[in-house]
Amino acid sequence: MTQDKLKKAVGWAALKYVKFNSIIGVGTGSTVAHFIDALGTIKYHIKGAVSSSDISTAKLKNLGIPVFDCNTVDMLDVYVDSADEINKQKQMIKGGGAALTREKIIAAIANKFICIIDESKQVSILGKFPFPVEVIPMARSAVARELVRLGGLPEYRQNVITDNGNEILDVHYLQIVDAIALENTINCIAGVVSVGLFANRGADLVLVATTNGVMVIE
Repeated sequence: MTQDKLKKAVGWAALKYVKFNSIIGVGTGSTVAHFIDALGTIKYHIKGAVSSSDISTAKLKNLGIPVFDCNTVDMLDVYVDSADEINKQKQMIKGGGAALTREKIIAAIANKFICIIDESKQVSILGKFPFPVEVIPMARSAVARELVRLGGLPEYRQNVITDNGNEILDVHYLQIVDAIALENTINCIAGVVSVGLFANRGADLVLVATTNGVMVIE
C-alpha cells in the first residue's frame, strides 16, 4: 500500500469521530486533505469548520463547507490534524506546513485532539524531524542564537512566510527527551510566536494507518 493510500485510509477513518451538527477543527497537510474530502461527504450534517491554514480553508470552501472565524467559536468538540512525528506519550512535532501557531490555537479550544498519521510518523524519541519555531521577523537572528545555546542547529526556512506574516526557523539535531520542558523554554524566548512541539497539549487519540488497517491508540 502506498503512503498516500495509508493517508487516505486514516483520513477517512477519522470521520467516525465527527458529531453531526457540530463545528469541526481542521488541521493542515496531505493527510488532513483526505479528511477534508471525507468531511465533504457529510457537509450537510455539520455546521462547518475552523481551519488552521489558508490552504485548508480554501479546500473546505471549495467543497461547500462553511468556515468559521476562531473568535466566534467558544469550543470545538474535536480537532483533527496530523503530525510530522509522534511519540508514545502522544506528544508531537508539527509545523512542517508552517501552520503551527494556528494549529496550537485550535487544539487549545478543542475537547478532543485526534491525530491522524501513517505508521512512518511514530518515533520513540522526538527530534529526527526538525521542529519549527515561528518567529517575529526582526527577532529571527536573536532567537536563532538562543536555540544554538540550547544545543540545536536552527535553519531559516527560506522564502516561507506564515499565514500570520512571520518566519520559520527549523531546529535540527536535538533529541527531545523532555518535550514539555523544551516547549516551555522556547516559548519564553523573546520574539518566539510558537514552537512546533505539541507536548503540553498532546493528542488525546491517535489513528495510525498501517498495512493491516487503521490502529487506534488511546
